[in-house]
Amino acid sequence: MNYAALIPLFPLIGFVIVAFFGKRLKNEKLIGGIASTAILASFVTAVMVFVGLTNRPEDDRSVIVHVYSWIATGSFSVDVAYQFDQLSILFTLIITGIGFLIHVYSIGYMHGDAGFPRFFAYLNLFVFMMLNLVLASNFLLTFLGWEGVGLASYLLIGFWYDRKFEGTRITWTGDAAMKAFVVNRIGDFGVLLAMFMLFNQFGTLDYATINAQAPGVLTAGGTAVTLITLLLFLGCAGKSAQIPLGVWLPDAMAGPTPVSALIHAATMVTSGIFLIARTNVLFAMSPTTMAVVTGVGITTALIAGTIGIAQRDIKKVLAYSTVSQLGFMFAALGVGAFTAGVFHVMTHAFFKALLFLGAGSVIHGMHHEQDIMKMGGLRKYMPITYRTFFIGTLAISGIPFLSGFFSKDEILWFAFLNGSPVLWGIGAVAAFTTAFYMWRVLSLTFNGTERFDHHHLHPHESPATMTIPLIVLAVLSVFGGLLGVPHVIGHALHFPNLLEHWLEPVFATGMSMLTAHGGDHTSTEVILMTASTVLAILGILLARRIYANGLETASGIAARFTGVYQLLLNKYYVDEVYQMFIAGPILALSRDAMWKIVDVIVIDGAVNGSARIVGASATALRKIQSGVAQNYALIMMAGIVVLVAMVVIPMLR
Repeated sequence: MNYAALIPLFPLIGFVIVAFFGKRLKNEKLIGGIASTAILASFVTAVMVFVGLTNRPEDDRSVIVHVYSWIATGSFSVDVAYQFDQLSILFTLIITGIGFLIHVYSIGYMHGDAGFPRFFAYLNLFVFMMLNLVLASNFLLTFLGWEGVGLASYLLIGFWYDRKFEGTRITWTGDAAMKAFVVNRIGDFGVLLAMFMLFNQFGTLDYATINAQAPGVLTAGGTAVTLITLLLFLGCAGKSAQIPLGVWLPDAMAGPTPVSALIHAATMVTSGIFLIARTNVLFAMSPTTMAVVTGVGITTALIAGTIGIAQRDIKKVLAYSTVSQLGFMFAALGVGAFTAGVFHVMTHAFFKALLFLGAGSVIHGMHHEQDIMKMGGLRKYMPITYRTFFIGTLAISGIPFLSGFFSKDEILWFAFLNGSPVLWGIGAVAAFTTAFYMWRVLSLTFNGTERFDHHHLHPHESPATMTIPLIVLAVLSVFGGLLGVPHVIGHALHFPNLLEHWLEPVFATGMSMLTAHGGDHTSTEVILMTASTVLAILGILLARRIYANGLETASGIAARFTGVYQLLLNKYYVDEVYQMFIAGPILALSRDAMWKIVDVIVIDGAVNGSARIVGASATALRKIQSGVAQNYALIMMAGIVVLVAMVVIPMLR
């Protein structure tokens, strides 16, 4: 399977070609075709690898492909090597499959943009780094990809660096990119420290060795494994926008919409989920960390879900929806439902990419208008976009039997079984808010009265390069959940949970360390599944009633709960709190103490003071140079006398 190493190579080749020769090609279709073909080639190769893995015995579906020796010094060595197993190939198929559709979509969306070649070069670079992240056989190569996607996302978020962006304390898109970059560095520092600790404990950074030796080297529940996993989770919280490091993702909507779909729906933000899944043995050994992951995840799901209720920017609603859905995934991982968490990664990639691209189609048709309060009645102008967006809305709301229904209820069930009824209740409320705010977006955008200026705006359906990916993603949003049908439904329909069976070897060791809850809970699961479905339907019906005509009625949140609405509209004032207690004091400390005192007085004073001392000394010594030969002879004789004295006096003693 040495050909498997071509998967990350194709996007790198595409990046080099488009980055260095894109401007000379001067043909958008050719440039977009080269970049898209590179991702398609990776997807096809990934399918071949997947087929090859299925033909191997179930207990031998992990293959390490060595490319070259990267670092070798003393006892420390790291190879550029890729690990192809059930987990990595699943993420690879998602990244390359969804990535290809987004590349094709971008050809139409970015048409006429002056930075067209640069945009596709950045996209290919991002996919290359993301593939290194999920395919790496060791922490160091993963960290290279981890930092690489951070760089690529910085470039993509700030792609329109000369444009203004309406965000909290954010004025330019470049500021939004910098915010994402800085916040992610906080989490990345945690991953780096965890890597140091892992090498100190194991003498290697290879995943296979660490996962195999962890039960014997580390003490379950001990300080070392808890600290390692908490540091890893800090990095995951940064990349996957969890509390308290989730403030960057909504502002990242400053980038072009395909960027939002690729980075913030299907790939980069799922990096944290992947890292925990890859190191599930370590996390399973630390109940404290698992509890932290669960608490942070479910809290993020609820808070982000409520914020999404009041947002007016169509992309920001989807951004907070992404944060909320990522919270669901972390909650699943925290209660030991590793397969359910990864399953939701897959289904979320389908319907959230669909919704983001659908939003991009609306923005494209509305000539870059993003305020849903200035839309309305677009369904007759954009029928394909409306129908696909409608499907995505139903899927994310958890309506039976679409993809989101299966993965969401699988998470809620495990939250009840391995967590508590309270945990299930919070998750169910978060699911209710999801259905509500998504139907709100659908109603305000596509239904009711037309609230845009007909003299300046002429809505229209997007070209085929944009609508075909929407249709494909809509189909996946409908049928993608069949890969992970819950047992309670699968047993009745005699349909196996294919994804659980596929991922079982990856999570077997980690699952064996967790407390198993036996017994027949079929009736309880059916009741909870019905209850969550009813809540989702109630959320849709409530939103439908409030926004029946495409406008908020007197019974709406803004009208009846002004204070609550303002709190949600301003995102609980989290950015303001950060500015007041963290960013502001740091800036003041940097300006008033570090610059005015340390830099100007201490450092500059030392440098300038030494220069003054040298200057004064030179001025004094310069007076010796009188030009009188007798004085020079006298000084020479004095010097000789001193030297002789230094030699003779010790001899006399």
